Amino acid sequence: MRKEKYAVTGMTCSACSSHVEKSVCKLPGMDEVTVNLLTNSMQVVYDEALCTESQIIDAVEKAGYGASLNQADRHTGRGDSRDDRGGTADTKGQLIRESLKGKKENKEMKIRLIISIIFMLLLMIVSMHHMFFMWLHLPVPGLFMKLFHGNENALTFAFTQFLLTLPIIYVNRKYYQTGFKTLFHLSPNMDSLIAIGSGAALVYGIFAIYRIGYGLGHGDEALVARYASDLYFESAGMILALITVGKYLETRSKGKTSEAIEKLMDLSPKTAILLMENGEEKEIPTQQLMRDDLFVVKPGSLIPVDGIVVEGTSSINEAAITGESIPVEKQPGDTVVSATMNKAGRLVCRAVKVGEDTTLSQIIHLVEEASSSKAPIARMADKIAGIFVPAVMGIAAVTFLVWMGVGGGFEAAISSAIAVLVISCPCALGLATPVAIMVGTGVGAKNGILIKSGDALQSARDIDTVVLDKTGTITEGKPKVTDILQFGKDLTSDQVLAFAAAIEKPSEHPLAEAIVSEARAKNISIPKVEDFRAVFGKGVMGNCGNEKFLAGNMGFMEENGVTLSEDQKKTMDALSEDGKTPLLFAVNQKLSAIIAVADTVKASSVKAIEELHEMKIDVVMLTGDNRRTAQAVQKKLNINQVVAQVLPEDKEKEIRRLQKQGKKVAMIGDGINDAPALAAADVGIAIGAGTDVAIDSADIILMKSRLTDAITAIRLSRAVITNIKENLFWAFFYNVIGIPLAAGVWYPVFGIRLNPMFGAAAMSLSSLFVVGNALRLRRFKSHSYEEGKDLEEQNKLENEKKKEERKMNKIMTIEGMMCGHCTGRVQKALEEIPGVEGVTMSLENKSAEVILDGQVTDEMLKAAVTEAGYEVTQIK
Repeated sequence: MRKEKYAVTGMTCSACSSHVEKSVCKLPGMDEVTVNLLTNSMQVVYDEALCTESQIIDAVEKAGYGASLNQADRHTGRGDSRDDRGGTADTKGQLIRESLKGKKENKEMKIRLIISIIFMLLLMIVSMHHMFFMWLHLPVPGLFMKLFHGNENALTFAFTQFLLTLPIIYVNRKYYQTGFKTLFHLSPNMDSLIAIGSGAALVYGIFAIYRIGYGLGHGDEALVARYASDLYFESAGMILALITVGKYLETRSKGKTSEAIEKLMDLSPKTAILLMENGEEKEIPTQQLMRDDLFVVKPGSLIPVDGIVVEGTSSINEAAITGESIPVEKQPGDTVVSATMNKAGRLVCRAVKVGEDTTLSQIIHLVEEASSSKAPIARMADKIAGIFVPAVMGIAAVTFLVWMGVGGGFEAAISSAIAVLVISCPCALGLATPVAIMVGTGVGAKNGILIKSGDALQSARDIDTVVLDKTGTITEGKPKVTDILQFGKDLTSDQVLAFAAAIEKPSEHPLAEAIVSEARAKNISIPKVEDFRAVFGKGVMGNCGNEKFLAGNMGFMEENGVTLSEDQKKTMDALSEDGKTPLLFAVNQKLSAIIAVADTVKASSVKAIEELHEMKIDVVMLTGDNRRTAQAVQKKLNINQVVAQVLPEDKEKEIRRLQKQGKKVAMIGDGINDAPALAAADVGIAIGAGTDVAIDSADIILMKSRLTDAITAIRLSRAVITNIKENLFWAFFYNVIGIPLAAGVWYPVFGIRLNPMFGAAAMSLSSLFVVGNALRLRRFKSHSYEEGKDLEEQNKLENEKKKEERKMNKIMTIEGMMCGHCTGRVQKALEEIPGVEGVTMSLENKSAEVILDGQVTDEMLKAAVTEAGYEVTQIK
């Protein structure tokens, strides 16, 4: 199957897009056709063996419109290899050409608008000169009285109006060319209604000139007076002028909906500095950079393409891509992304993704595709639009015949028929969905949420169950040190971490990396270990000076003569139940510390899951981890359901199982193992920091890798679909009310009849209302949860809460205290134990009340008091 995008010309309303879609769908081998009125584009998926580019273009032309293949598709075949450097710029070039074309069309329409308004005003002054000067409280000028007043001047009066109408018709001849062309192809559109409506008024006016001439020639004053007051030239001119005003304002408003894509385009740097083989630097256009080229990025410059740092260190501001304002430190081996800003040092990078493959180009492509796609809700509007124009023409004909049949007269019949033609608005129907989707996807892109299609945008609204992968989605995806528990007073916390990092540094285990990273983060000097030896699956050992270091599990400790007390074993169990991995460290066969390592939960995940519960959305966590770790995360985050120890195919089966229960499921993941589940879900949401496979399988991508953005995506989806429903309601409501009013249905009851001029104005306003309503989405506020300061505050509160939960009081009975000095020594010894927060001594009761952290053991308390020279007889 081949996927291509075509530019389609000549479309003005949803009836046009519907006819183009139907015509192309009839071709053999055509799998999918999506025509977008807003972007004047068509996306097709077809079998190359059964259909060709020329057949597709011919089908569009036979329907009465023009089509051409986008230049990017012509050169690259959407994914084919490129042999020349220039080919990489095609997509961007196409966007620029479309932008320039749009500006040219806007300029031409502005000229049409100015000419139309000038001659329309002159026409109105001539045709309604009595009313005009009366409204200004001025007498009618003598020239007007001589030229246009009385039956004797009726022919001059009528012919002057005809001459003033001609420039308006000429500059707006496009309505007639397109309208009658599509009518002859039996696919009438909005232009057909305008052409017939204004054309009928013009023809009737010319007919009136002949009748006035006949009346003057035969002395029939009554005939002259009758037709001099029923010319309708002002209706023809006013209809065209008001439609042009509406179209101009609509075009300007629609231009604002594509600002997101234009802003993304502006992020791309125009030039890059190529590092030649001889070491020279050469400035070249960015599109000429090839894969594996070395390029230089100077401080303050934008990175031209995706690459890997090979030389230099710096901090990169990635806000343009991820939305994160805090610069990210980069060193050799780290990846850099196009359109991000180098803040500090000089970098030499190797190009990895160039041209259309860069992150920025892919984002632009995704936003474009989503803007051009249709939500399922749009298909109903398209079906109605396909029969709307013929139906309106039929209603206009019936209106004319009924008015003539009931004796309303030719004037009332033609006036009502023209009003029906010009008031009906298929344009509002056609714009209801695409403008909302384009604005919605643009707002999403601005907030780091890439929505691939209108289908995904609509489906996200109905989600009632969110399935989450644990590692990398709920958690950071990288082990970190969470607790350092010391035993004895020989070493400080920093010294414990230093020897732990020393013994773990030669190891290649991921948990070892976490300890070494923690030591480096605290700027702790790591000593060198000699005689290092690793025992697979158990632990490591080595010497540092005269000290023998051990690190590993409980079995490894016991094998090497290190015994653990019951309190220490309970501490290990408590850490394990909390989803942490306890690592034991001993010096000279004595347990010195337990360091707990865990894949920590993202602070944004806590907030996101709380919000999902508030939105009445069930949360299910799938993980390949063991059940104990999974249940610890479930308890911490209050997750409805957890499925542990699952394989990739089991994740996909779990999605299917939930769907069979009638649930609308969103899957959020980041790894290759999540790809099947992402593809199977109603909406697949990929974390932006995840693998390419996961991102390709997903419908929505969260560039900031923050779970809270999934909440924003769901809320944005709901806002967009609500906006589309409002637009469709207005489009239907307007026509249901407007067409009967124009037809004169209410005239017998209320005496109300609509002038065609007011019908044309109403038609223009209806389209403006739809576009304006869609633009309200630009005020959509993203999720209020911010990382940074709020994250620190949340972590602080969580830590304080945990600390309060772990606090406990113990009363120690101590023998040997005789005076205040004794109690002072004991109190000082106890207060020096890490985790002891308060000590209250009682000499009278021979006791000490200790407020401590739950991870301080009885053995640690006894050891401190014994070392101070006293005996502990009881702890309770």
